[in-house]
Amino acid sequence: MTTTTPIPGASTSSESTTPETARAIPTIQRPDQPAHIIQSDEEAIAVAERLAADFGREAAQRDAERRRPIQELDAFSQSGLWSINVPKRFGGPELSYATLSKVIEIISAADSSLGQIPQNHLGVVAAIRTVSDEAQQSLLFGEVLKGIRFGNAFSEYGSRIAAEFDANFKEDGDAVIVNGRKFYSTGALFAHLIPIVALDDQGRAWYAIAERESPGLTIIDDWSSFGQRTTFSGTVPLDNVRVPKTHLVPGYKGYDRPTADGAIFQIIQVAVDTGIARGAIEEAIHFVRGSSRPWVDSGVDHAWEDPYTIQIIGDLTIRLQAAQALLEKAGLAIDRAVAEPSESTVVNAQLAVAAAKVLSTEVAIEATNRLFEVGGTRSTLERHHLDRHWRNARVHTLHDPVRWKYAIVGNHALNGVNPPLHAWS
Repeated sequence: MTTTTPIPGASTSSESTTPETARAIPTIQRPDQPAHIIQSDEEAIAVAERLAADFGREAAQRDAERRRPIQELDAFSQSGLWSINVPKRFGGPELSYATLSKVIEIISAADSSLGQIPQNHLGVVAAIRTVSDEAQQSLLFGEVLKGIRFGNAFSEYGSRIAAEFDANFKEDGDAVIVNGRKFYSTGALFAHLIPIVALDDQGRAWYAIAERESPGLTIIDDWSSFGQRTTFSGTVPLDNVRVPKTHLVPGYKGYDRPTADGAIFQIIQVAVDTGIARGAIEEAIHFVRGSSRPWVDSGVDHAWEDPYTIQIIGDLTIRLQAAQALLEKAGLAIDRAVAEPSESTVVNAQLAVAAAKVLSTEVAIEATNRLFEVGGTRSTLERHHLDRHWRNARVHTLHDPVRWKYAIVGNHALNGVNPPLHAWS
């Protein structure tokens, strides 16, 4: 049994029906039991492996049917993996970001949509640690430890660049009133609380964390991308949404001085792409050993004995290992930047994440493409659902374009220019 508890200050008045509210997705009920608290890095990896084994069984069917992964997400967040970067002094595990990124890689290898959904939740948890005062941290981290999931309402469809926002809020006593329209709202449909990026009257960006069922907050299931289909990253219209000031987080403070916040948002994207590559390589090996035929001129009895196939799998495996090594290195660099934030530690974290992003993008696209080369024509049959790996890689690697990661690394190496401080760097 689950219950729904509104946050203090949230209005309970009814709203009139419009064409958009008629298409709105019902709210997600809160858990009736606190989430598990992970005790160690080793436990986090073990829990992720166990969940991934379950999630992978019907990942292809969920993608094909565009099925909402509600039960899987409940298991995921109740496992304790959504609170692993909550600080110890608030009751959380405060595990390494190398572990956090490995967890996302493991889950993404099984189902990359499930791997992507907690990205903004974990990023907001990190931001709360950076910018919130003690009382707000205690309040919001307490929610996370209960198993409450943050979604996101960050990006806007019609803005000139990703960092521009029209959504805004006005003060109203002990609350703020938020208006705007959001898109690419990964996780919002499945969340209990929705952090909304909105501007104050000085143009500063805050996270206004709204109750999922707040009047005026509508989540529209209109995500039509050919990849990452079950993230349900739809549209979120905001019409006079009331948010108590206790849930107004000064996100802009994470970027007015060197902090690891941007690198943390980015490393989770890297982990998803690394996981996609890992899943595709595992599928390629499974298909070659179980379904592929050797080429007529190969002189071998089995496809897995083909020397060219062996070479391709070896090449992909090495590339994946390189991406995983850079992902771990980036996680450790973030750990240092969180523990001792300075221009030097933050720059090192940003550069490490950018380098990892380059390799993870390359291997994700290469592995999901060559899966069909080694599998042969029969690997393209619809019943195998192997195209989901390429579709997911092609869509997800477009998040924060990799060409700009080359530029960040190159400009620093050549000209000593530090990466910019924002959530996309």
